[in-house]
Amino acid sequence: MIKIGKQYTIGLSGHIDHGKTSLTKALTNIETDRLKEEQDRNISIELGYAYLQLSEDIALSVIDVPGHERFIRQMIAGVAGIDLVLLVVAADEGVMPQTREHIEILSLLGIERGIIVVTKIDNAEDELLSLVEDDIRTECAGTFLENAPICYVDSLSLKGIPELKGIINEELTTVPCRNPVGPFRLPIDQVFTVHGQGTVVRGTVYEGIIKEGELLEVLPSRQKTRARQIQVHHQPITEAVAGQRAAINVGGLSKSELKRGDVLVSSQYYSVTTMLDVSLKVVNKLEHPVKQRSYIKVYIGTAEVYGKIVMFDRNKLQENEEILCQLQLDEPIVTKRGDRFILRRPTPVETIGGGIVINPIGQRYRFGENTIEMLKRKQVGEPKDIIIETLKIYHTLTQEELGIRTSINPIELLNTMNELIKEDVLYEWEKGQFTLYSLYEEILMQIEADLSKFHEENSMQVGKKKAEIIQSFGSIIELKLLEHFIELAVKKGKIIKVGPFLALEGFTPYIPKVWDKRVNNICEGLKKEELNVSPLSEWFIKQQLPPALQEEVKYFLVRTEQLYDLDDKHFIHKDVLNKVVLSLRNHTKNEFSLKDAKEVLNVSRKYLVPLLELLDRLGYTSREEQNRVWKR
Repeated sequence: MIKIGKQYTIGLSGHIDHGKTSLTKALTNIETDRLKEEQDRNISIELGYAYLQLSEDIALSVIDVPGHERFIRQMIAGVAGIDLVLLVVAADEGVMPQTREHIEILSLLGIERGIIVVTKIDNAEDELLSLVEDDIRTECAGTFLENAPICYVDSLSLKGIPELKGIINEELTTVPCRNPVGPFRLPIDQVFTVHGQGTVVRGTVYEGIIKEGELLEVLPSRQKTRARQIQVHHQPITEAVAGQRAAINVGGLSKSELKRGDVLVSSQYYSVTTMLDVSLKVVNKLEHPVKQRSYIKVYIGTAEVYGKIVMFDRNKLQENEEILCQLQLDEPIVTKRGDRFILRRPTPVETIGGGIVINPIGQRYRFGENTIEMLKRKQVGEPKDIIIETLKIYHTLTQEELGIRTSINPIELLNTMNELIKEDVLYEWEKGQFTLYSLYEEILMQIEADLSKFHEENSMQVGKKKAEIIQSFGSIIELKLLEHFIELAVKKGKIIKVGPFLALEGFTPYIPKVWDKRVNNICEGLKKEELNVSPLSEWFIKQQLPPALQEEVKYFLVRTEQLYDLDDKHFIHKDVLNKVVLSLRNHTKNEFSLKDAKEVLNVSRKYLVPLLELLDRLGYTSREEQNRVWKR
């Protein structure tokens, strides 16, 4: 069972046949080689996934990435979203070509934490283990794995597995969880169909939260869909958060309309682009020269696209250098500032380098130092960008807190904030407290999706209790700010407030279509019976209305003033009430008695007394001693 806690994704990387899949099974008791071809060839082709509840408050998605060089795209897609890597090296073989390539790619992707796992130790003598460790330390020198802990295991006998789990737990205690607030993003790495369910996509939630029933968009195709169902490692859940592996049943889309590299998002926050301004770190050794406008292959998130590299201060890349340049792509991709990428040569195949997106929406620039200076400013980040990115993390801050967290000097900070306020990007929602309109719009969209789902499932109710919405969203944003966003949405007419309930603008409660005819028959039957009505329960039985719906239908009809209750069993139609009021007015004086009403209506006391009490409740009459007096 999936538990609630900190969510992390760890990846197993290394040379083919060094025991990544066996190690995954030893850690999680899950076999990740699902394809027959994988099992026949004893080789991982597609990404494998498993769930591990490491401790009471740490849950892991474990990704087993392919080691063979032919499957490098799957490898890059697998490690792109991980928080910790296990570099797997077999004790009987040591460092191999794919080991080196994976270390290089992991470094270029900005992975900061790792554990070196030496597998198959039962196949090696102690002296060989010592040599293997020296080999690994030499290969990892100068990389993020230089001081990484080493753990020795045998996946078949489970020797060393408990110790490895302990090291993983220790390493992750200092790793911050991914940000669950803000726009949802899930790069798709698998698309498949489930019989009777439809199309399912799978991937790691990079950012934000996805709730069941939420409206989504597929980028770059901009197709609309809805998250009909969500699973995390085969367990149905109502929401998935950043850091989790999630499978999402997407309504209205076929498998052929989606592919690996597409991205599921919940807002317009993310850019679709074919021109990226980037900071590129070139590998230490290039086998072949990379010249101006050379054809390259870009891996970003789970996407793989071809394009050209455009340089502005040189015409050829040099090994082990870092430059500012541009990637002009053949197909649109989805990215944002700060995303990592890998560059490879299509043929002959070779890793060129990797880096960071500094501007997702690039333009065509002139060759020369002016362009380089402009790109340097983008790399550092304009004060506006820094303020916006900071508030996306902290949601609401004072001017002083913004200054501390952004390191922008006070005068420039004040001027920039004023500009952002004029541009309707930033606003002071409470005295001294600032937030982003985009955060309000993001939370509003999630609330609207929540209300839309509620209206579909509870069409006869006027709306969802505000307290329930506060409870649902209070875990992702400060309660006071959430209350403000709700009140702002009500003020702008995006959401309607009805007493303690909230509803979407324009929503009107209605009887579900499947029961509409039967409910209409009940109302027409009561109309014909006039005042001598049968108990409402008999009409429910006669029209075969399910018991589970009866109370809700009754309250709906009363709330919408289609029926009026004489007592808790008997109800009259609104037209009958109007007819009664008109008849009594025409045939009585301003003051009339029970006897007068009986002569006009010719109905027994069983119905007459509660009818007159109903007229009192509705304000038509008031009782004065034994008589009634007309009030309106």
